[in-house]
Amino acid sequence: MKCWFVFCLLVVGGLAGAAAQPASYPVSGRVIDRLSRQPVAYAAVVLAGQERTGVSTDSLGRFRIERVKPGIWRLTVSSMGYKSMTTPEYLVSAATPFIEVELEEDATPVEAVTVRPTPFRVTTESPVSLKVIGLQEIEKSPGSNRDVSRIVRSYPGVAFSPVGYRNDLIVRGGGPSENRFYMDGIEIPNINHFATQGATGGPVSIVNADLVQEISFYTGAFPADRAGAMSSVLDFRLRDGNPERQTFKATLGASEVGVSGSGHIGRKTTYLFSLRQSYLQLLFKMLGLPFLPNYIDGQVKVRTRLSERDELTVLGLAGIDNMKLNVDEEGEDAEYLLSYLPRIRQETFTVGASWRHYAGRHVQTVTLSHNYLNNRNLKYRNNDSSTEENLTLRLRSVEQKSTLRGENRTYLNGLWSVREGVELTWSSYTNRTFQRLYAADQSMLSDYNTRLGILGWGLFVSAEYVSADKRLKASAGLRTDGCDYSGGMARFWNQLSPRASVSYALSDAWSVSGAAGLYYQLPPYTALGFREEDALVNRSLAYMHVGTFSAGVDWRRNDRLIVSVEGFYKRYGNVPLSLADGIPLSCKGADYGTVGNEALRSGAQGRAYGVEAMARWQIPGRLNVVGSVTLYRSEFRSGASAPWVASAWDNRFVVNVSGTYDFPRHWSFGAKLSAVGGAPFTPYDLDKSSLVAAWDVQGRPYYDYTRYNAGRLDAYAQLDVRLDKVFYFKRCMLGFYVDLQNVTVSKYRSPDVWMSTGVIANPEAPVGEQKYVMKPIEQVSGTLLPTLGITVEF
Repeated sequence: MKCWFVFCLLVVGGLAGAAAQPASYPVSGRVIDRLSRQPVAYAAVVLAGQERTGVSTDSLGRFRIERVKPGIWRLTVSSMGYKSMTTPEYLVSAATPFIEVELEEDATPVEAVTVRPTPFRVTTESPVSLKVIGLQEIEKSPGSNRDVSRIVRSYPGVAFSPVGYRNDLIVRGGGPSENRFYMDGIEIPNINHFATQGATGGPVSIVNADLVQEISFYTGAFPADRAGAMSSVLDFRLRDGNPERQTFKATLGASEVGVSGSGHIGRKTTYLFSLRQSYLQLLFKMLGLPFLPNYIDGQVKVRTRLSERDELTVLGLAGIDNMKLNVDEEGEDAEYLLSYLPRIRQETFTVGASWRHYAGRHVQTVTLSHNYLNNRNLKYRNNDSSTEENLTLRLRSVEQKSTLRGENRTYLNGLWSVREGVELTWSSYTNRTFQRLYAADQSMLSDYNTRLGILGWGLFVSAEYVSADKRLKASAGLRTDGCDYSGGMARFWNQLSPRASVSYALSDAWSVSGAAGLYYQLPPYTALGFREEDALVNRSLAYMHVGTFSAGVDWRRNDRLIVSVEGFYKRYGNVPLSLADGIPLSCKGADYGTVGNEALRSGAQGRAYGVEAMARWQIPGRLNVVGSVTLYRSEFRSGASAPWVASAWDNRFVVNVSGTYDFPRHWSFGAKLSAVGGAPFTPYDLDKSSLVAAWDVQGRPYYDYTRYNAGRLDAYAQLDVRLDKVFYFKRCMLGFYVDLQNVTVSKYRSPDVWMSTGVIANPEAPVGEQKYVMKPIEQVSGTLLPTLGITVEF
């Protein structure tokens, strides 16, 4: 009721204050040549969708468009001898950023310049399986709370967890460990707080959306300079700092309070920064939840023009996590979660620097980066830490990776471009774990200690071609990776990764495209560093690989509506298979903790195939709608002669429809309908779970892996809505939003779990045969989650 009361106040206040808002703001920037870095004089700069509103640049390439209505806009820029382009989206307000536009030379002779704004962008290297996500969707996507991992769920091929507390990316039937993340060319191993070590998922993103300009989301046809991806690449492009003034933004969101800023230091250096502090521990305490997460994160980007042809970018990203247990909470659900959830503390950071040199038609880039993860878990039986006899888990694991990458890109005669590069990495992994285990029908103590160092290398080359009439686009590339972990992995020719793509415009409206490639990924450090009796037991592991093929057709109308259909097929090989339970490692990683620290062999195979359809409709400044349907299968088998079994990610179908509409007086309304097929599940082994020795070790039931994924849950659907109101004043912007997740209060039923009552059913039996009396606990989730957000930018 409080949320609705506040909402009503916003409505009344909005209607009363709308008339006092300014009608327009100026938009300024400059246009430069992409390679020479020289200003482009007398270029036409107009608002996309408002071709009568625009200006020409002056002799220094600068422009200023007066009286632009506040809101989210793109610019379309064109000039004789250059390829016309449409910029990413920008927010026009009292803190409108200075916009720098880079134009690429067009060697094709033209009769006249034609301006055609095209917000639906693709690249020659990835003509299929690429979606570009702009500011409109980042800021106003319903149900996402500006979490980038949740925003991409509206796109084809992306399944989601109906439970709601995880934002793992499940793309085209692949697991969370198969995704890779880059930010301005620097690899980010994991973008989530409370990350699952050995995978890439978590409950909430570290990345502050306030700093993101746009996101390129690849679900196939991965660029040759992006290593290790088998299901998706999320490539973040951050905004540049404002070179003309200092601006700041304060945000009160669903789970945190934050501040960000943009500005300049002198005439050649700009900066961005953000700092956020969560208040989830207070919210969860009030809601009566048994776990109390707390996190802090920060980001910074500094860009310096060393000279006309040289620039340096420094990037930093850090997160500090601390999840305590609320042991005072009562009830069966809380009792069950408290029985196995550990206390989690994590620190993670990535720092990197990128130097870029423009040498005529050649552009050289050198990047140096380092990332770090310190993961600690602590658990006592019955959460009683009064004696060390109750200790069941004490884990401290540290992963670090340093990367040096150099690349050169050459532009030839306006039709060809060639890119080549080299990478050198040094990775280290340490793990010291004390843990109680249950194996071979008995409880045992494991005092585990491992240390690992890996030197890795990679080479890549690719070429792109665009025909003179722009109808044919083709790309081919080759990448290879290796490391000194084992003799097999050191033979880089065993990891040759070819890829190729092509697209052809049949007409102004219709085009067809296709891509094929073979991609490799190093198993997680948790697996490579696993030891038994002081020996690395997984030395025989090989690089995992997936061969992919995708083909599609799309139809466009007036550059505002696009409809596409795309089919895909993925075939996995050398997937690590657990020797303990016979499950591939790729089917794990969607829960807290660590995956991969066990004995494995590279014997599993997998496949995923399906078809995607998407429709996207945009009216600049008014409407943005995205709808997608994916039908697919995801399966694995333990060997070439074994039968295919549904993988953990085999939801069969995903449907997403989302959209936002901008009303007059700066109101906007958005809604998202999401539906996902029922996931397979593995029944519990009640007989094993009830054993006192087994239960006391794990605090949760054991799966019966002889019936792996023998059951299937029901399908699930939910509706999210969001209402935004923005006030634009002369020197600041004030925004409010109400986000309602699951307004239909849809219920999601998981299999009932079994829990110990603490009562031994057969106390007269030998200790190893004693069993607890077990009780079932119903697992039903789904509630209305209202969120009020406030932003102030000045």
